[in-house]
Amino acid sequence: MAVADEFGVLTKAFTGLGVDEKSLISILGKWHPEHKQSFRKTTRDIFVEDERQFERWDDRHVQKLQQEFLRFKDAVVLWTMHPWERDARLLREAVYKGPKYGILVEIACTRSSEELLGARRAYHSLFEHSIEEDIAFHIHSSEKKLLVGLVSAYRYEGPKYGEEVAKSEAKILKNVIKDGAKKLHEEEEIVRILTTRSKLHLKAVFKHYKETSGNYLDEDLGDHLILKQTVQCLCKPETYFTEVLDVSLKGIGHDFAKEALTRVIVTRADVDLKLIKEEYHHLSGFTLSHKIEEIANGNFKDFLLTLIARGDQEN
Repeated sequence: MAVADEFGVLTKAFTGLGVDEKSLISILGKWHPEHKQSFRKTTRDIFVEDERQFERWDDRHVQKLQQEFLRFKDAVVLWTMHPWERDARLLREAVYKGPKYGILVEIACTRSSEELLGARRAYHSLFEHSIEEDIAFHIHSSEKKLLVGLVSAYRYEGPKYGEEVAKSEAKILKNVIKDGAKKLHEEEEIVRILTTRSKLHLKAVFKHYKETSGNYLDEDLGDHLILKQTVQCLCKPETYFTEVLDVSLKGIGHDFAKEALTRVIVTRADVDLKLIKEEYHHLSGFTLSHKIEEIANGNFKDFLLTLIARGDQEN
């Protein structure tokens, strides 16, 4: 099918004129990010060019489409969104329908500096607030300072870091954890290191921590879940996402599980899904495709399997 014809099928589906679900799955499942961007830019009845330089859904369509594609569990809507808008909406929901600390950490720590900045810009346009002020105002727990620091970070992404500084900060982390503070996420040095250092620097810090303590940092964090998730998302995202998938696939009858499954596959399909699938297979003994085939159903299952298969071809 020609690209123009594919655009026609999707436009018809997204304007409520009829949905050929098999064609929808086939077309969207093979599209690269540039195809989705081209569709957004040429479909002005559905998408709006935002002043902050991204194409966003026309607000009139979002709720209608979420209802229209309910059986897809938001997967189609999220997949066609500009990544900035998608992440902004996920952040908003994590603040207002929870709060869901894991999703806030996930987006803040697994995106590049430019991707996170883009999500923050989209948040301004969509909600007329910053994500930082929403977290600061709506979250009242002791995790607030860490979360604000993570979402507002713009990390250096170059190849340089200080080896001696990394060794020193590994020692700082070791000593703070050894002292046994009950709320490690409030410890000033931990917050400073995790919210400001580059991912390459942090990998060096965590390597030196392992060499001096004998344990991986996330193992020593014990019940401090938000810190464990932060460490994994910054330096071992495939481990974090595998654990999210494992929990969601065991609780697939619940809405939270379907939302998590959708979020991981949709947001990582163009990034590191191959690594996540390998990690999941190692953890569970099953392939991700096999598990989804076993417990999901209908168009939701077919769309997720299409995205997973696409990862086999492209990664």
